[in-house]
Amino acid sequence: MQLLCLSNGHGEDVIAVRILQELQRHPAAPEIAALPLVGEGLAYSQLGIPIIGSVKKMPSGGFVYMEGRQLVRDVKGGLLKLISAQLKAVRSWGKKGGVILAVGDIVPLLFAWLSGAPYAFVGTAKSDYYLRDEAGLLPNRPRWEGWSGSVYLPWERWLMSRRRCLGVFPRDKLTTERLQQLSIPALDLGNPMMDGIWPENPEPIFYDREAEWKETQRALVVALLPGSRVPEAYDNWSMIILSADTLLENYAERPLLFLGGIAPGLSLDPLREVLEGYGWRQQPPQGNPSYLKLKDESALIFTLKNATLVLTQEDYNLCLLEADFCIATAGTATEQFVGLGKPAISVPGDGPQFTPAFAEAQSRLLGPSLIVVEQPQKVANTVQQLLRDPDRLQLIAENGQQRMGEPGAAARIAACLMERL
Repeated sequence: MQLLCLSNGHGEDVIAVRILQELQRHPAAPEIAALPLVGEGLAYSQLGIPIIGSVKKMPSGGFVYMEGRQLVRDVKGGLLKLISAQLKAVRSWGKKGGVILAVGDIVPLLFAWLSGAPYAFVGTAKSDYYLRDEAGLLPNRPRWEGWSGSVYLPWERWLMSRRRCLGVFPRDKLTTERLQQLSIPALDLGNPMMDGIWPENPEPIFYDREAEWKETQRALVVALLPGSRVPEAYDNWSMIILSADTLLENYAERPLLFLGGIAPGLSLDPLREVLEGYGWRQQPPQGNPSYLKLKDESALIFTLKNATLVLTQEDYNLCLLEADFCIATAGTATEQFVGLGKPAISVPGDGPQFTPAFAEAQSRLLGPSLIVVEQPQKVANTVQQLLRDPDRLQLIAENGQQRMGEPGAAARIAACLMERL
């Protein structure tokens, strides 16, 4: 059997690859190919999955829907020609009798339907949490959102309800239940976004009589997550380091550890320049503290006063797992951090992705786990308030895990696909 995976974005590619890896482990594994509709699909290439059609990196970086200027730039960059070529490739592939897995939003879903082949859909972009929570409709939601009774619009639901649609896998239970009420074949199998973060063999946790005292003495660990889009991530980094600077002023007596989880596609030079502008000094490679458990031998270490700051492009999961808080101007990274049961703090920038509108929508998606502040100078005060409120931290822990789900979703989705195929 043949399977073609369609996705439309870097984050969607990563989620798709997790499912495809589980499919490859199946005794009757299908012959897999892919077509990334946005970007070059490096996640597929790294896994050795062939790409069947044209791919191209557009000026918008995949955020064409954010503003009209991005659309104009992409059209000038050959967007319409690319779409035509990709659609032709999908239709041609659909005649071979295989199955399509669409990952993302309506774009890969529409392509899957137009192929004429049976298809399944993993919805990563939309959640009913944008409109409601378990208590009911959100008072601060935009009036035009949810007008049809679901975060998914009628034409999207029509595509999901076709006989050729073998299954729909939403990102959370709340969205699944709403789609089921609307006669969509949706299954609540979890969110693959949370897979691959925890180590396969975690170290055992033993009781420690001095745990409470050690907690007050250890470093406060903060993850710094600027996102992956160039050049926006560099602008966001300046704002993040200003936020970190205010923490230095407010925690002069406590050790601080900042873990910068930097996307592989970013250059570290602009980030280093910003740090040096704030007085951070780079340490020699042999100065890497052993307690950091870093696997990234090329990680950069900086110090300033009572703080240490790490820039790593390989130990991303370590940044998420070790941090108590994060300062984030990212999409997927913020959601993964919240899914670990931890509070995220965001400062909106100038975009095109991480704008005030994006941050507001993300705060509806993630609920009390995401705190949006208007200015970097307010981050330190937000951290102090959280540390003084254990009940709020407990609520955040439970909320994040509920909204993002437990690990293992990719394996569950893959098993369901093989059963239905």
